[in-house]
Amino acid sequence: MLYQIIRICYLLWSSVIGMLLFFYALILFHQLHTKAENIPCQKMGDPKYPLLSKDGDVTIGGIFAIHRKETLPSLEFTQKPQHLLYFRLAQIMIFAIEEINRSESLLPNVTIGYRIYDTCGSRLSTMSATTGVMNGQDFGLGDRCNGHPPLHAIIGESESSATVILSRTTGPFKIPVVRSSNFKSTCECLSNRKYYPSFFRTIASDYHQSRALVYIVKHFGWSWVGAVNSDNDYGNNGMAAFLQIAQEEGICVEYSVKFYRTETEKLKKVVDIIKRGTAKVIVSFVSFVEMGLLIDQLSIQKIAGFQMIGVESWITTKNYITSSSFHSLGGSLGFAVRKINIEGFADYVIKEFWDTAFPCSQSEGNSSQYALNCSRYEELLALKIYNEDVPEQRYASNVYKAVYAVAHSLHSLLKEHYFCCTFLMIISKLIKMGDHVWFDSTGGAVAQYEVVNWQQDSDGLFQFKSVGYYDASLPPLQRLMLNTKNIIWAGGQLKKPSSVCSESCPLGTRKAAQKGRPVCCYDCIPCAEGEISNETGNLHSISKEYWSNEEKNNCVSKNLEFLSFTEVMGIVLVFFSLFGIGITVLVAILFYSKKDTPIIKANNSELSFLLLFSLTLCFLCSLTFIGRPTEWSCMLRHTAFGITFVLCISCVLGKTIVVLMAFKATLPGSNVMKWFGPKQQRLSVFVFTLVQVLICVLWVTISPPFPYKNMKYYKEKIILECNLGSTIGFWAVLGYIGLLAALCFILSFLARKLPDNFNEAKFITFSMLIFCAVWITFIPAYVSSPGKFTVAVEIFAILASSFGLLFCIFAPKCYIILLKPEQNTKQNIMGKTTSKSY
Repeated sequence: MLYQIIRICYLLWSSVIGMLLFFYALILFHQLHTKAENIPCQKMGDPKYPLLSKDGDVTIGGIFAIHRKETLPSLEFTQKPQHLLYFRLAQIMIFAIEEINRSESLLPNVTIGYRIYDTCGSRLSTMSATTGVMNGQDFGLGDRCNGHPPLHAIIGESESSATVILSRTTGPFKIPVVRSSNFKSTCECLSNRKYYPSFFRTIASDYHQSRALVYIVKHFGWSWVGAVNSDNDYGNNGMAAFLQIAQEEGICVEYSVKFYRTETEKLKKVVDIIKRGTAKVIVSFVSFVEMGLLIDQLSIQKIAGFQMIGVESWITTKNYITSSSFHSLGGSLGFAVRKINIEGFADYVIKEFWDTAFPCSQSEGNSSQYALNCSRYEELLALKIYNEDVPEQRYASNVYKAVYAVAHSLHSLLKEHYFCCTFLMIISKLIKMGDHVWFDSTGGAVAQYEVVNWQQDSDGLFQFKSVGYYDASLPPLQRLMLNTKNIIWAGGQLKKPSSVCSESCPLGTRKAAQKGRPVCCYDCIPCAEGEISNETGNLHSISKEYWSNEEKNNCVSKNLEFLSFTEVMGIVLVFFSLFGIGITVLVAILFYSKKDTPIIKANNSELSFLLLFSLTLCFLCSLTFIGRPTEWSCMLRHTAFGITFVLCISCVLGKTIVVLMAFKATLPGSNVMKWFGPKQQRLSVFVFTLVQVLICVLWVTISPPFPYKNMKYYKEKIILECNLGSTIGFWAVLGYIGLLAALCFILSFLARKLPDNFNEAKFITFSMLIFCAVWITFIPAYVSSPGKFTVAVEIFAILASSFGLLFCIFAPKCYIILLKPEQNTKQNIMGKTTSKSY
């Protein structure tokens, strides 16, 4: 009891202490939070200033690598851009924003501003630009940190590695990043919504381009290719996807090498591998900068004749297509972003952009004032009339779409009154403008590429000619469409190059893999029996009903083997069957003509005629086993065989019983013959036969025999035979015949020495001995004999047992009738003469 009281007091005290600590923590947290709110925002480090900016109600950030290498920050935009491509992208972003600001239907009464930063192609500068675009550059003394960034979306950036930095930095603030520039932001890694939930792009993931590369390689039948990629996120991820899909599609890669822009020695090794390789097709998943270095090395070493398959990063770059580079890469094929004409952009980049961004270009005022204001823009003003790259601005439409995607999302949010502060998440939905654009579940756009070919026209001008397209939204077999007639191949050839590790095997030979090498490398060896190969040397699986011809290049139907009437074996068996029928009929005629003689009367003439009839059926039954098996013939041959032989053995059994009964009847006081008279004899034959008929009916009803193509014994031919259906039914039929034959043999053996001058029992004994011997030896021969020999063995057993019964039972009687007529008397038959017993 005392222990319980102490325990309750301890629990109450612990609870009180816990509550006090909790309230103390709340008070402390509140004090710290209040103190933090009173601390003004402080910018740490040097500020990052935009190169181009404009204030507005809504601000969109832009990040582009306008310069190639990083320099000291400059507040004056006075240097010539080293990447005119990204300079154009900055222009298209401003063009789209100005177009939206003039629109009365999209974001009315809302002005969009922009801040465009230059990353100089550096990941470090990307981080600096990211913090700059998120923070802004103007802070008052009394500003407080409220956690709201001064912009609503970020568009731009190039490389995937830099995009990863940008997306991870902006992710916690839920600032949408819309990648729109070009190939460098297409890495499949950015499709992971777990790590990049606010990342979107108006260009498709590299995974689709990798798959498209496999499509085009497979389309042209190239099974042996080389692979080169940039050693960065873009190249490594893209090439990894290509290699995986290529392996699944049976495409072999001779080598897969990579290099980075600063690795000069590694680049030379890559070029040396290309030069020494046997693959004539090279898949190049290389970034813009690395491709320029690779082309320079190929041109310096005058390496030509390789069919280059490129990606959108470099395939439409005019800077790379010169006389020297065309010698090495002429005829290159690759995928490019579809060109979409943006109405008004060409005029804008010539006049309006310069008038807006560079007021000094207006020549108003005196010349001295103009010189003072515009001298610092002298290098840039030289680009004022530059518009050569406008027709090939394939990525401009992606920037254009990105700006409009943000604008439409803002418009929807404002329309529904959901827009609050500066937070924004772009909604993945259909954005309707001049073109249909939508984001999939990974934040990317549907892959649609144009297939371009490096060509030189009759005037010597280089051009990127469209020769097809790839659309990932279509069914697999319709995604790639190519106009092969319009393609100029490597070296200016009109014929498609071949790129295989081993040439196609000749007809009649097959591929044998070379040890330790890819499956595309093989030797050609003659096809084995039952194998064929087409013109490519590929083995074809042959249906079980076909076989290879002598040349091993085509299938021919296997020969069907069955015992036919036209072959020698069939003719011989038919002859003996007909001979048996003829002999039996002659014996029947002889017996009928002598039916009133004592020898015929003494041996039960009715059973003798019934036995001769059943023997005739037995000989006829053997004919059903010859010929092509059919459903009806298979059922007929086995049931007819079973029933006719039981009828035959039943007659012999009846004759044996008659002999026994006749001897018993000669004994004093015996009256057994009345129990086995003619009616009983007929009934016994009928009952014995009826049992077999019932067995056959059950067999045919439950699981009847049927024609079957046996392909187990021989590879080059098919044995057409009758499958037993139910083996139990077959052995039941055969067993019943054997049972009656054994019973008949036993009875006749017991009656063989009965005192009678013409005792038929001994002849029956001998006939049953032959019958049983034939069918006992038939079983192993039937099981082991293949094909038509099985049928021949069965026919032989039927004929041998039938001839045995015919000759053993009827030959002695015919001998008496024809050659010893003096013995054909009642006294001789009854044993009342001194004639020799038979």
